[in-house]
Amino acid sequence: MTKYIFVTGGVVSGLGKGITAASLGRLLKSRGLKVAAQKLDPYINVDPGTMSPYQHGEVYVTEDGAETDLDLGHYERFIDEDLNKYSNLTTGKVYWNVLNKERRGEYLGSTVQVIPHITNEIKEFVYSVGRKTNADVVITEIGGTIGDIESQPFIEAVRQISLEIGRENSLFIHVTLVPYLRGSEEHKTKPTQHSVKELQGMGVSPNIIVLRCDEPLEESIFRKIAMFCNVKDDCVIENMTIPNLYEAPLMLERSGFSGVVCRELGIDAPEPDLAEWREMVARIDDPRTRRVEIGLVGKYVALHDAYLSVAEALRHAGYYHDVHVDIRWIDSEEIKPENVAETLAGLDGIIVPGGFGSRGIDGMILAAKYARENNVPYFGVCLGMQIAVIEYARNVAGIPDADSGEFNELCKNKVIDFMPGQSDDIDKGGTLRLGAYPCVITPGTTMERCYGRLEISERHRHRYEFNNDYREKLAACGLTLSGISPDGRLVETVELTERPFFVGVQYHPEFKSRPNRPHPLFKGFIGAAVGFSEGKVK
Repeated sequence: MTKYIFVTGGVVSGLGKGITAASLGRLLKSRGLKVAAQKLDPYINVDPGTMSPYQHGEVYVTEDGAETDLDLGHYERFIDEDLNKYSNLTTGKVYWNVLNKERRGEYLGSTVQVIPHITNEIKEFVYSVGRKTNADVVITEIGGTIGDIESQPFIEAVRQISLEIGRENSLFIHVTLVPYLRGSEEHKTKPTQHSVKELQGMGVSPNIIVLRCDEPLEESIFRKIAMFCNVKDDCVIENMTIPNLYEAPLMLERSGFSGVVCRELGIDAPEPDLAEWREMVARIDDPRTRRVEIGLVGKYVALHDAYLSVAEALRHAGYYHDVHVDIRWIDSEEIKPENVAETLAGLDGIIVPGGFGSRGIDGMILAAKYARENNVPYFGVCLGMQIAVIEYARNVAGIPDADSGEFNELCKNKVIDFMPGQSDDIDKGGTLRLGAYPCVITPGTTMERCYGRLEISERHRHRYEFNNDYREKLAACGLTLSGISPDGRLVETVELTERPFFVGVQYHPEFKSRPNRPHPLFKGFIGAAVGFSEGKVK
């Protein structure tokens, strides 16, 4: 029978529930278990797809096109399993489903209530992950903190699940804060005690308590929390702040985390094989004398989580090339014609990631032009590809008013535009093209050199495309259309093949990068940045 683990948080948000859940997933997988993960978010949006990046960070996209919470990126990077539309549920989606069922008469005239209808919808969603993936263990993280009004239906639902499947098949892990008061030079356990008490008042008693702290905890802290919170001594686990998040599974395992989980769930599994992960962490922690500086030019740089997967993918490629990747966060609105050279000076590579809307576009175009004219490695992701096309059309192909239909509906030369009929078969996210799509690579290109093959599949999240009316003109002016959809309708990638690296892709390769398996394009980009840096030094 599938085992279910529920991860909750208390005291404050941002304690690292997602990293804790992801780390546990990695540890259990290393014991030979099949693991699935999901996130329950209490906000009322149907999904994070329409939320500002400043509100919620990046939107992570799964293979099947679900727009999800960024914690799912942590799950995939740590566990290395593709997640799906059953991996993220919001209050908005729950009510949306329930109200649609009510309108269709599926409740046979019953009064629709939080219990049982809302909680049943949540329970069905949680159970569905185990059924769809045939997982040995399903790890479910509940967003927010205990005591939040909006979280209560989720806590009630998982309480009911625990009763239905039996305590031997369910486990509750509670992540709390243990603050250190420098005035009295001591850690305080009362916030944890109150948080656990709040959870117990909702009918849930945690089996394991994970303590987030900035300083090592004294042994007495563990005994005190175990006694007052009614858990076994070895079920209190230290989770200390660390500079390298990929070290989290190893740190937690030093306290016997996965062994305690397996014991409490009655799972007979071999000891974890963490050799590959340890080697990767050692490689990450190894001091690097070589460094490259990458300029990330975007419109949401005030919140780095808006580009979380891009930043992680850059670092993954750095680990591979044994270089330290310094990211210079550059607000595209601050780039002007008079300061572009000064702003971008000293960079070994420029990446323009995804985004929506016209704000900051001029600065991105200036950055793409600077990279092209100065032979700086350039990587355009989604919007960044469109920026490269617009810049090339304006300054090389002799189309000075070239633009995107997204930024200027009245423009006569929309080299980027919404392609009629492209999304007729897509019902998710309005007219957005979402999820994995295949691409055929042109032989002899940078794309082929990076991937080592001619057919790929990558995840998309966009609405506008390269306008096919301009294919011949731009190609005649030297822009290589290096990746095309199998039916030949859509241009997926462009590049300047004669350069070490000048590539724009309409998809989001960052979602498939892993710390122990960097994405081929990010590897190629950072490799080119290393070469550019060494060329500058010479």
